[in-house]
Order: sequence, then structure tokens, then C-alpha cells
Amino acid sequence: MFSHAHHTIHNKPHVAIVGGSGKLGRYMIDESLMQGYRVTVICRPQSVTKLALWEGLIDVVPAYTDDQGALTKALADVDAVLTVMVCWGVNGYATHTVEAVLNAAPKEARLVFSGGWHLSRDGLDQYPLSLRCFAAVFGSLARWLRFADLRDQERAAKTVFESGRDWTLVRGSDLEEGESEGLPVWAEHVGDPRIAHNRVRRIDFAKFMVAAIKNTGLSQKAPAIASTRLSSQRFKRLGQG
Repeated sequence: MFSHAHHTIHNKPHVAIVGGSGKLGRYMIDESLMQGYRVTVICRPQSVTKLALWEGLIDVVPAYTDDQGALTKALADVDAVLTVMVCWGVNGYATHTVEAVLNAAPKEARLVFSGGWHLSRDGLDQYPLSLRCFAAVFGSLARWLRFADLRDQERAAKTVFESGRDWTLVRGSDLEEGESEGLPVWAEHVGDPRIAHNRVRRIDFAKFMVAAIKNTGLSQKAPAIASTRLSSQRFKRLGQG
């Protein structure tokens, strides 16, 4: 449930964005400010310069997102945490970030995580062959190059699922840039025809993440999202056929 326990000083609900210097994170900063939130951003020290645009509008904590000590201080009075689950390297960065967030965030805080379609909660997702092949090839190559580890993101997701907290894990389809097409549609499982087009604007992914804070219907769910515009076009064509 969305808590209003910490609003007395700033009179605004407090949202932390963990991993806020990337493209998705920066869109979430804009959307959170537009929705009237007080915003704290945790990002790697070398990425702080990417947030200069919001100087004076947000609080910035220069720390790695798996830094338990830094997160314990930064998340002490938050109402919600938006976390970008990044699987950099092969040292469990995503899993350690999730563990740090779960340990640091107040028990009543709303926790929203971002991931990809490949993260399945119950094994009932039906993936197209192209996505299965890409995940297998990219996963092996990325681990070999020590660039990323998709299995780390899977372990991080499992940690979220088993946490018992008020969480939502938003699973994005293929991302593209461009102006907003509106709040994405979502389905419980990949394979649902409403999201078969496998496309979503990054700005709309961010909008869905922020909207999920107040959407109690998404609590303890892992919605797979895709563009609402492409979804409506698809169903119009089906209707005409």
C-alpha cells in the first residue's frame, strides 16, 4: 500500500530511483517530478554529471546501487522505490542491488522493479523462438565477455518474487525511443496477443513504472508490457479481418 507516513516535512510523497542515470532512469525522474513526487536518485559516482539537468529539483546520492550502507541512508524515509535491475558484469550486481533495496527500504514502502520479458515468475510465459534464440546467444556471449549475466537478473527477480514485500516487477518488451504513445498495456504472461507486437517506447516504460506506485492491482505481479498504440492497431486489424 502507498504510504503517506513521511510527508510532514516536505509535504510530498518521497520516491527513490535506484539506478537513475540511465535512459530509463532519466525518464522516470521526469515522470516522478511531473506527478509531484519528491525525488532522490541513487547512481554510480561517475554518472552524476548525467543528472545536471535536474540540479536543485532532485537529491542525488552518488553510490553504486548495491552499496548497502548508502542505500540504508538514502531509503530511510521513502514511500516508494523504483529500481532498474541492471546485470552489469558477472559479479551479481543485479541480485546484490535487489538485496540492498529490500534490506534498506521501509517495510511499508512500495517497491517497483524493471526487467525484461525473459524474467518469468511461474514458467507460463510463451516466448517466440526469436526471443529464445536471442536470449541464449546474447546470454552466452555476454558472460564470455564478462559484460553481463542474464542469469544474475533472473536470480534478482527470484529474490523479488520471494521477498513477501509490496513489489511489482515490470517486464519491458523491445525498447525504442520516441514520443509517448500513452500508458502501455500489460498482460500476466508473454504470449498474450495484446502484447505480441513486442515494442514499447522507453518513455512509456518509465510512465508505467511510476504509475505502478499507486496501482495496488499490480502488487506482487510481474506485468509484461507493450505499446498501447500498436496493440489497438493490431486489434482493429483483427476486427476487420
